[in-house]
Amino acid sequence: MIAFYGMGLLGSNFVRAMLERGEEVHVWNRTRSKAAALEDAGAVVFDDPAEAARDAERIHLTLSDDAVVDDVLERARSGFAKGVAVVDHTTTSPTDTGERVRRWWERGVPFQHAPVFMGPQNARDGTGIMLASGNRDRFEALRPELAKMTGEVRYLGTDPSRAAAFKLLGNLFLLSMTTGLIDVLRLGKAMGIEPDDAAGLFDWLNFGAGAPARIKGILLGTFEDPSWELAMARKDARLMMVAAAQGKVPLATIPAIAEEMDRWIAKGHAHDDWTVMAKEVV
Repeated sequence: MIAFYGMGLLGSNFVRAMLERGEEVHVWNRTRSKAAALEDAGAVVFDDPAEAARDAERIHLTLSDDAVVDDVLERARSGFAKGVAVVDHTTTSPTDTGERVRRWWERGVPFQHAPVFMGPQNARDGTGIMLASGNRDRFEALRPELAKMTGEVRYLGTDPSRAAAFKLLGNLFLLSMTTGLIDVLRLGKAMGIEPDDAAGLFDWLNFGAGAPARIKGILLGTFEDPSWELAMARKDARLMMVAAAQGKVPLATIPAIAEEMDRWIAKGHAHDDWTVMAKEVV
């Protein structure tokens, strides 16, 4: 039997998929109505997380943050069966995750952090990517069950905080990319270009496909051999901000990028490749 805490978009769809595979699932959610919505699908709803955990061989969590994970686990602890494993899919702090893994290990409870790059439909369909790190034996014991939940399970090493760190890296890029796309529509609006027309740019320019090659180029650190000088990139950023201001449309990303460019130009890198801004970290 499985206990699952957190019936948001991800958790509820993970549970539906488990039920469809014939699993017995106990569910708990702080707002009971979200858990109750799964009763018709076969889930057993509990008001007390400790009662939900009784006799469970595995406990899964998809909660909001570190504080809620710690609170719910402490409330559920009295119901843990001997040998129960805890699998946390919550996006959490790497530092707090490492401490959490060690704390529960000392209590005799195997704790596996397994954050995901998945949307609700991925959770329902068993597709997407799940990350894991920490004790290899513990992970291998759980891998067969985790593999049922996703298209790919990627093990990232023995450091228990590593999966949490890579989850933040991926989310950083997702936030940056999506905000950049929104800024494309904003700048288009400022210049009188309809949103559908601005979006059409990506029908014939596949910037995303070049991301792996671009980051490899950054790692090479050959900034003195520019393909786009920092000063010229900064000029283009200025043009974007001027056009946005003329159209009275604010941009979210470019002002911050321009400020960083100015910092590196002031350090004497105007004629280096604009990716020289990575020099402090590569």
